[in-house]
Amino acid sequence: MMKTILPGQTIGIIGGGQLGRMMALAAKEAGFKIAVLDPAMDSPTGQVADVQLIASYNDLEALEELAAVSDVITYEFENIDVEGLQHLSDIAYVPQGVELIRITQNRVFEKEEIVKAGVPVASYIVAESYQDLLDKSESITYPFVVKTARGGYDGKGQQMIRSEDDLHLAEPLFSNGECVAEEFVDFTKEISVIIQRNGSGETALLPIGENVHKNHILHETIVPARVADETIAKATEAAEAIAEQLGMIGTLAVEMFVLENGDILVNELAPRPHNSGHYSIEATNSSQFHQHIRAICGWPLRKPVLWSESVMVNVLGQHVAPITSKVAQYPNWSIHLYGKEEAKHNRKMGHVTILTKDLDGTLEEIEASGIWAEKLEEI
Repeated sequence: MMKTILPGQTIGIIGGGQLGRMMALAAKEAGFKIAVLDPAMDSPTGQVADVQLIASYNDLEALEELAAVSDVITYEFENIDVEGLQHLSDIAYVPQGVELIRITQNRVFEKEEIVKAGVPVASYIVAESYQDLLDKSESITYPFVVKTARGGYDGKGQQMIRSEDDLHLAEPLFSNGECVAEEFVDFTKEISVIIQRNGSGETALLPIGENVHKNHILHETIVPARVADETIAKATEAAEAIAEQLGMIGTLAVEMFVLENGDILVNELAPRPHNSGHYSIEATNSSQFHQHIRAICGWPLRKPVLWSESVMVNVLGQHVAPITSKVAQYPNWSIHLYGKEEAKHNRKMGHVTILTKDLDGTLEEIEASGIWAEKLEEI
C-alpha cells in the first residue's frame, strides 16, 4: 500500500554516490531527514546526511539498522544485492520494490520486459557460454556487440565483433556468466528519456536530452534533443509503455538510439536518476531528484517545464583542475562538484550546466574553454 511520507520524516538511501547526494539535497529542501548506507566513511551522500551507516550493501545487520531509522527507503544505483533488498522490503517501506532491480540488473530479463511492452530493441541472441555463442553466431548479423548479462557500465563488459575472426575476443566475457549479443545499430543520435512514476500510476517525463559520448563515457547532454517531433512522440510512448509494463515507482532512465528514419530502438534501462538528467536541476521547474523524492514519498508529481535550452557537461577527474582554475571566466556556468576525495582519470567528479539562448554558441564555448580538450573518440 502506498504511503505518504511527510517532511520531518527520514528517507533512507542505499548508496552514497553523487546521485544519492543530489537526492538528499533535494529532499532536505522540503525538510526531510536523510540516512545513508555506504561502505565509504566520507561518501558524497554521507557528507550531507543526518545518519551514516558504514557497511557493505549486503550487510543484513546494517540493512536492518537502516530500516529502523527510515520511514521510506530508496536506492541510488542498481547493483544492489537482491536478496538483501528483499529482506529489507520485508521489514521496511521500500516502494520501488525488488522486481525492478532484479530485472534491470540482467540484460536478458531487461530485454524480455522491453519486448513485452511492445517496444523495439536491436536484434539479439542470448548465449549461455562461449561455445553457445559460436553455435548461434550464424543467426545474428555482423557486426554485433557481445555484452555481459550482468554488470558492465561506461563501455566495460562488452566487445565489438566485426567478423567471425573476432569471435575469440568475446570469450573472456563469459567468465562472468551468460551474455547477450546485439546487432550493431547504425544510429544517428542517442537520447535519454527519464520518466518518473508514483504509486498512484501518475507519470511525468523530463524534456528529452541528446547524449554525446567520448571514450564510452557520457560527455554532454543537450536539451532539448535535436530530433524530429515524431521521434520525441515515439520515445515518449516507448518510455510510458515500459514504465507501465514494469509497474515502476520512482525513476526510470530509458536510453534509446535514433535511427536515420527517425525511429527509435531502446538500448538499456537504469532504475534511478541518471547522469543525462542532471541538467534538470537548473533548467526545469522540478529536477529529476525532486521528482524522485515526490514519487517515493507518495506525493503528486509536477509537470516538468523546461526554462531554457541547456547543455550539461560531465567533469571527470582530469577536468577538475582545469575547471577550478577557470571558474571565474564563466559566470553563466552552474558548477557542481560531488565531494569525492580523489580525482581519478575518467572518474565522474561533477558536472556543469549552462542555460542558453544560443545552443551552437554554447557548444563552441565549451570546446574553446580547453577544459575538455582530450582527443577522445566520439561514439
